[in-house]
Amino acid sequence: MNKEYTIRTMTRDEVNLAIDWAAQEGWNPGLEDAHCYYQADPQGFLIGLLNDEPVAVISAVKYGSSFGFIGFYIVKPEYRGKGLGLKIWEAAIARLEGCNIGLDGVVEQQENYKKSGFVLAHANRRYQGMSHMLAAQGSEYLVDLSSLSIETIEHFLMPFFPVQRAEFWRAWLAQKNASSVGVVVDGVLHGIGVIRQCREGYKIGPLFTKEQAQANAIIGALCSKVAQGKPVFLDVPACNAEAVNLAEKCNMIPVFDTARMYTQTIPDIEIKRTFGVTSFEIG
Repeated sequence: MNKEYTIRTMTRDEVNLAIDWAAQEGWNPGLEDAHCYYQADPQGFLIGLLNDEPVAVISAVKYGSSFGFIGFYIVKPEYRGKGLGLKIWEAAIARLEGCNIGLDGVVEQQENYKKSGFVLAHANRRYQGMSHMLAAQGSEYLVDLSSLSIETIEHFLMPFFPVQRAEFWRAWLAQKNASSVGVVVDGVLHGIGVIRQCREGYKIGPLFTKEQAQANAIIGALCSKVAQGKPVFLDVPACNAEAVNLAEKCNMIPVFDTARMYTQTIPDIEIKRTFGVTSFEIG
């Protein structure tokens, strides 16, 4: 079996396959995720083929020379337990050699990731609410992000990720089936939020701002822009008590947790201002 197993970089179309498999796993990807993720690192998606049949996928997205993120680690159910997943995992780790590597893993796999050198930073918790219950009128400080320069937005985003990733952010903010707002006070950008359509309902991410009231206003404004009566998901760092409290005050229900882990130093990013994680798949 191993002699027939090959691992290579995905084509752009094959990234769509990884998205479909993620949907089958219940991860509920966004409609434009394949395009946006590919912009982050076109070489960062690997596929394992057995006799030319796709049987495993993984992403190993590299940001510059110092940081990488692993996601989409999926083996087709009928091929699990045969060592195929381990081989594509090893290929992903090798691609990111020398980098601090992050991932959001299901909690039950946390011990396995520790064996590969990953250390727990914090849990992330997915919450679910309904768009019509979360929708509210925006405050006078909210603006459409399209009214701001991309340079202003990129400068604001820098403290929320270990390294610069301009290509991804530009794709994420320009994607179809999405809306975004910012909090501007006295000409200064204090917060942003993006909501995008997914296979089921919508996801808010990122949601970055300095205080709970602003985060609440962003959620209300974003949910007022989408179809009502649909589920809305928000991925919250469980270590941010203000973010957890806001989700609960909004009557959102916890769905599942992931373990955010890194191989080297836990990055010094603005977790206390992170009310919604951008993506479990690429950070």
